[in-house]
Amino acid sequence: MARKASKKKSVTKPAAKPTAGKTAKKTKKKVRRGRSSTAQSRAERDAKTQKRLHGLADTVVEAGLGGEEPRLTVPQRTASNTRWDEKRGILRMGDGVADRRLFDLKNARVFMQTLLHAQGIGELIDADKTLSLRGMFYKGLHTIAGTKGEKTFNDQRESDGVLEDLEVSLGSLREELHIFAKKRGTMVGNITVIDSGDTIDCRRMGSGGYAIPSICEPDVIQFEKVDADFVLHVEKDTVWQRFNEDKFWAKHNCILTEGSGQPPRGVRRLLHRLNREHGLPVYCLLDCDPWGHYIYSVIKQGSISLAFESERLAIPDAKFVGIRASDYEQCDLSDDVQIALNDRDVTRAKQIAEYPWFKKDRQWQREIKRMLDNGFKMEVESLITKDISYVTETYTPERLGAADWLG
Repeated sequence: MARKASKKKSVTKPAAKPTAGKTAKKTKKKVRRGRSSTAQSRAERDAKTQKRLHGLADTVVEAGLGGEEPRLTVPQRTASNTRWDEKRGILRMGDGVADRRLFDLKNARVFMQTLLHAQGIGELIDADKTLSLRGMFYKGLHTIAGTKGEKTFNDQRESDGVLEDLEVSLGSLREELHIFAKKRGTMVGNITVIDSGDTIDCRRMGSGGYAIPSICEPDVIQFEKVDADFVLHVEKDTVWQRFNEDKFWAKHNCILTEGSGQPPRGVRRLLHRLNREHGLPVYCLLDCDPWGHYIYSVIKQGSISLAFESERLAIPDAKFVGIRASDYEQCDLSDDVQIALNDRDVTRAKQIAEYPWFKKDRQWQREIKRMLDNGFKMEVESLITKDISYVTETYTPERLGAADWLG
């Protein structure tokens, strides 16, 4: 490595961070209050969601009884209806909406699908049960009466899109609709959580780690004790395994997470809560390619499809540690690690460079240009060519110690 660690900028001892003992004490108090009020807050939340569902149904019924065409107004989850809030450093959904009319052949089907899923959500709330996205697809799947085998949904993707439309239409999060996604992501480190009443010490999770659930809201996940100074998020399980086996989290007093590529909502929500509720810096170790850059962008600013949830998902002060285009020379890597950029990579990189939050950032403009000039991309695993534990014992500690990252 070309740079040496700087003691003055060590991330392991941030100046504003309270002592571990004080942090744990304050957190425990919050947990006790949360436990006693969890059932009540959940009941209140469900009552509000049901009220919104009933309002949606009333709109349709009243229009029909009044001799008008029933219609639903749905906020548009599109790039054209997404704006960059530079002051807050996040993506936000605009005011654009679309009408779904019952008698319009182009959207009569999705009108039906929306009401079908709304009914299913109401049934889940009444039963006080949850269902997966896949389960919701099957719950609403049947052959439409009077047709020649036409199904209510062609595939799960179609079903998922309708559920997201209901989220923004009702102003309710997916978790508030009693729906969860497939678990994807892992955590280990100096933190103890309470998951649905069970206390889990993430220091004692062995080689597999704690599987981050898709619902990480305070009424499900509470942080009983947080002793860590920062969070290191890595892109893939393969890299996470190296950090876990080398006990990086124990040596550097941190929490280690991974999102199996593009992190799902549960992982992003967990990172957001740790950052906001405990002031933990979030550092990202991702591949040097357009897809790694995009993953960082989503963690930091939010995504277009979920712009309506940026307030509870985006982490504007997240940092990109690497791996970076200059590392090929700086770390003296061999030609073997080079993966040639294809046309799709080049196109995607140029698109990302035009994102407003990257376009005004000189460091990111240089980073993307350097990668394009190199003509190749690199994975974090390429650092293994230096030494099996080079990424955990040299690369990452030196980068963090020197505050050498992209913001």
